[in-house]
Amino acid sequence: MKHLLKMSALTPAEVAHILDVADELKAQQKAGGTEPLLKGKSVALMFSKNSTRTRTSFEVGVYQLGGLGNYMNAATELQSGRGEPLKDTARVLGRYYDCVVWRTYRQSDLEEFAEFAGVPVINGLTDYAHPCQVLADLMTIRERRGALAGQKLCFVGDGSNMANSLIVGGLLSGMKVDCVCPHGYRPAADVLMFAHKYGSAFRLLEDPAEGVKDADVVVTAVWNTAAPGTSESESRLRDFAGFQLTSGLLKAAKPECMVLHCLPAHRGEEISTAVFEAHADEIFTEAENRLHVEGFIRHRGKKCLCTGYWKVYADKERKLRLFEKYEYAKENLIQLLHYGLKMTEIIEICGSTAA
Repeated sequence: MKHLLKMSALTPAEVAHILDVADELKAQQKAGGTEPLLKGKSVALMFSKNSTRTRTSFEVGVYQLGGLGNYMNAATELQSGRGEPLKDTARVLGRYYDCVVWRTYRQSDLEEFAEFAGVPVINGLTDYAHPCQVLADLMTIRERRGALAGQKLCFVGDGSNMANSLIVGGLLSGMKVDCVCPHGYRPAADVLMFAHKYGSAFRLLEDPAEGVKDADVVVTAVWNTAAPGTSESESRLRDFAGFQLTSGLLKAAKPECMVLHCLPAHRGEEISTAVFEAHADEIFTEAENRLHVEGFIRHRGKKCLCTGYWKVYADKERKLRLFEKYEYAKENLIQLLHYGLKMTEIIEICGSTAA
């Protein structure tokens, strides 16, 4: 694994292996500390957006593994914020650092950066994907439930980065996944195409009550991301009416249902205060597990620096994925159109590097 840009770049075996090693790192840390696996290594922590958990978990995690984590505000501290081409920044930082973590807006910018960096690049969150968070979610579920396969996972909220990554991560792990979003807030088209291959294991719904029924795990995230008092905020409050996780809604889920939230939480919007506090231990364990999952990702990034195999493998893998997507879309065109994907989206996906 040279880069971690999105969940669809992983195989089911890789997801399971990441979680296995994250469990080991967590146990070692609780027992007194981990080995200095990153001794002599440096990690650039680029942030174009505000962050609490991603920034601090990477900073602490790199330190615990014996490396240097260097935070930088990409918007105000780097020349890229003043117009330097992204590929130039990537080629410079790639000669200074052994790995780069970047939290930014556009997935296309992250992928361009990874193309030129020459070192492992990790997605610290984009508008499209949040793989580090979802790996921590899967780790938390497996800790509490003992297994992932066969569990029903329901996401309630905006079909953006968290929904995109949870759908892919859940299905790769053998879970049944319901994604509940208001009309007009569906997940990315390529994610829906990916999910469609799993048949009845995935459902895209608009009724939260239907989605949470018999769920083992219910996940939500902030859906009112606009500034308070703005027209967009008011519009989202109307569109997401009924999409709050409340005690009443969760009665339809299994009695021991877990509730997860990637934080920060807007109590009274996507989740009630009562539900949040009732599941606070699960939610803050989920936040803690960011540290341990990312420890494995950073260590694997270090190991991948030792060989050029991964670049060759990635090129072959990309061509194979493109071919598979083309063949799948050709054979299932009518079903995909009925599923809600537009013809232009299907054509774009088959010519892109999306999952």
